[in-house]
Amino acid sequence: MKNYFFFFVLVFGTLSFAQTETESSNWKNTGKASLLFNQATFSNWVLGGDNNVALNFLADYTLNYKKDVWTWDTTFLVDYGLAKTSGSEFYKKTSDRFELQSLLGKRFAKLWSYSVLFGFRTPFSNGYDYGTDTNGNEIRTKKASFLSPAYLQLGLGLSWKEHDNLWVNFAPLSPRLTFVSKSFTENLANDETYFGVEKGKSSRLEFGGSANAFWLAKLFENVMLEQRLGVYSNYLDNPENIDLDYQATLNMKVNKYLSANIILHLIYDDNAVKALQVREVFGIGVNVGF
Repeated sequence: MKNYFFFFVLVFGTLSFAQTETESSNWKNTGKASLLFNQATFSNWVLGGDNNVALNFLADYTLNYKKDVWTWDTTFLVDYGLAKTSGSEFYKKTSDRFELQSLLGKRFAKLWSYSVLFGFRTPFSNGYDYGTDTNGNEIRTKKASFLSPAYLQLGLGLSWKEHDNLWVNFAPLSPRLTFVSKSFTENLANDETYFGVEKGKSSRLEFGGSANAFWLAKLFENVMLEQRLGVYSNYLDNPENIDLDYQATLNMKVNKYLSANIILHLIYDDNAVKALQVREVFGIGVNVGF
């Protein structure tokens, strides 16, 4: 787990650990990264509380290509966090996401293009459910791992693009493949699935339609709001059950070295859990330049 985390810290740190932006004749690349740190300590605190510390690494790197009627936009997104409380034996994940999204477009009107979308996402490390044994000791059960699940998606359709910071893509023809390790499916009951994958299998193919959107807006001086939205409907199985993945990140730059981030992440996928998943993060970021 630590190897995956520090590998990507090194890679994105080398590329863009401080926010950067460079351009060539046809290429433009931007990147930013930050470490968010939270800590709470208690001593003789009558209202109760556990000492805790949390660390979250955020990074994204974007490549934009434009020549004549062709555009090609690729984004790498990393979000990984760990927390430790004094009452727990284990470090626990607060976030775990690696995502690659690439959009190729050929313009046929001022703001419209034919498009091909490629997407891939997976967690970095093992994920667990936590509980206690008969003696009251904390135990954990592995529920996910690197490449389990992993999602590979292709989409053919149309894109609308105002500029690099505002675009929407519609892909009515969008196959999606879910990969998992058989170790998570071999012991399932006959009527159970693991992220939609049936007993004893390691993949699931879906065919449906998708829509993706990105919007980065400047709200105030040194305050940026970034929003990412992805929805997917599987034509072959309950198309009315639409998968949702929405993340809003509010970036507030204090000075060259310090920033604050607020993240709201919403996921709905009834193949994982039949409920809305919600994650909120607030932290102080330290920006380090290499």
